Amino acid sequence: MCGIIGYIGQKDLCSVLLDGLKKLEYRGYDSAGIAVIQGGEIIKRRVKGKISALEQELKSSPIRGEYGIAHTRWATHGRPSEENAHPHQDCKGNIVVVHNGIIENYLQLKQELINQGHRFNTETDTEIIPHTIEKHFRGNLEQAVGKAVQELKGAFAIAVVCSQDRNKVVVARKGPPMVVGIGKNEYIISSDINPLLNHTRDIVFLQDREIGVVQPTGIRFSSFSGKPLEKKAERVSWNPVMIEKGGYKHFMLKEIFEQPQVMRDTLKGRISLDEGDVHLDEIGILKKDLNQISRIVIIACGTSFNAGLIGKYFLETIAGIPVEIEYASEYRYKDFIADQNALFIFISQSGETADTLAALREVIKKDLMTMAVCNVKNSSITREAKGVLLTHAGPEIGVAATKTFTAQMSALALLALYIAQIKKKMNKEQRLGYIQELQRIPHQMENILNKVRSIEAAALDFISYSHFLYLGRWVNYPVAREGALKLKEISYIHAEAYPGGEMKHGPIALIDEKMPTMVIAPRDRVIDKVLSNISEVKARLGTVVAVSNQDQKELSDKVDKVINIPEIHELFSPFLTAIPVQLFAYYIAAERGADVDQPRNLAKSVTVE
Repeated sequence: MCGIIGYIGQKDLCSVLLDGLKKLEYRGYDSAGIAVIQGGEIIKRRVKGKISALEQELKSSPIRGEYGIAHTRWATHGRPSEENAHPHQDCKGNIVVVHNGIIENYLQLKQELINQGHRFNTETDTEIIPHTIEKHFRGNLEQAVGKAVQELKGAFAIAVVCSQDRNKVVVARKGPPMVVGIGKNEYIISSDINPLLNHTRDIVFLQDREIGVVQPTGIRFSSFSGKPLEKKAERVSWNPVMIEKGGYKHFMLKEIFEQPQVMRDTLKGRISLDEGDVHLDEIGILKKDLNQISRIVIIACGTSFNAGLIGKYFLETIAGIPVEIEYASEYRYKDFIADQNALFIFISQSGETADTLAALREVIKKDLMTMAVCNVKNSSITREAKGVLLTHAGPEIGVAATKTFTAQMSALALLALYIAQIKKKMNKEQRLGYIQELQRIPHQMENILNKVRSIEAAALDFISYSHFLYLGRWVNYPVAREGALKLKEISYIHAEAYPGGEMKHGPIALIDEKMPTMVIAPRDRVIDKVLSNISEVKARLGTVVAVSNQDQKELSDKVDKVINIPEIHELFSPFLTAIPVQLFAYYIAAERGADVDQPRNLAKSVTVE
């Protein structure tokens, strides 16, 4: 979850590395550091805190270099501090390493190295890496790295430079992502695509157990065992403009407003109004194989899990297939049934989520049918799953997922229609009705976003509360979960979500004038039950905010505030109810002075367990 950047080229080194770190800060922001090689000497700067602190350090104590590496940290082993910040060095100060991941056997390796005379200065697992490389170094850095990585257990991506083997950056990957950008007379290495886009869109993706050697004259790749590899650059479609704020105060707000276009992009080219068909031949799974499935298991984490819960309703209602949904972090350890007639769907925005990737690999071991729903082409999950359904959300910088949630829901709705089409679960007119409803949604989203001030006004009345309850039923229970998740992620207000019918089984004990309740209450098949839940809350002096298109007369005497949404097909209402709960959390967090884009203790892509 940390951010790594490295550069060899003709541009100003520190400027390139700092700019790259700023674009990676959403991956971690506990501490930051930089190391450059200048005249055969390693020069290093490290700070506790965000990239701005490192920038100030470099202004007060500037450095210049020929090439170098830099890092922004999300702490795992060792508290956030200057001494624990990357880069880390070996005993002699000749080798420096930046690292993303966790070395699981670091205590064992550390004791062995101490017994051999090595001295350690930090609490981190990372520090054993340069010492292990030092142990094997005989003048050739990539050979030493190749031997060292075979001793490391766990997940890691590393970048290494050495003052005794100059003009090269060696990178290695086992788990967390690592990419190399090929520019004009320059090479940029990174743990993410975003920092590369100002320099190049020609990218080489390292795969697991691969090493890259980046030099001014070119790059070469090998396996951990030393076998040379031929790898070709791929051109990515994202561009630098897509990751700028565009006048918005925060990336999160910008990304909320991008959701109508994200949904259009995810639907584009995949639906036919003339035929009433969905076209997903791109996914890489044969129609005859999809026709054989009798069960679906969705596996995901966090917001992707909530999107999967909504996808369960889409798939069961439209395609008529029973769906189970599982937390990836639990499923990887589960004795699951190897059902050859099941489709296992793995949802991950980044395609590098450690738990989801590990669960995928457990399923692959049993030779079962797998599909990835993912936002990043060529990520680990898209390379390893049999089938791939790409969302088209573009880069999402805000740590709290918003537009990728909409993109995942859109993709799952398309998949439900596609499977229904293959299995002949409905006729052309029925499919066309659903397709037309999906096409209407982006415009309906824009109607909500055009009235954003009313949502802001409603939110500002709740900035002083410490607890919140979210209730929903049927397809909007997952939206209640997502609303509670967003509120606690970015505002640090404790929030819990429950199905409305479960309120009487415990949560109702919490309700009083200090515990407001957000109720997701569109007009659908369960609205009468939801109205009863609202009455139960009000009878206990609770304050109620409702997200609804229900008739105002029925709601006005029951709730304290109403956030209105347009009319919509009941099954697809989460596309609209999600936007107010996202904005509600955003405006509360922003007014409370929280760091909306980089909430404490969180990182965008969870690439370690």
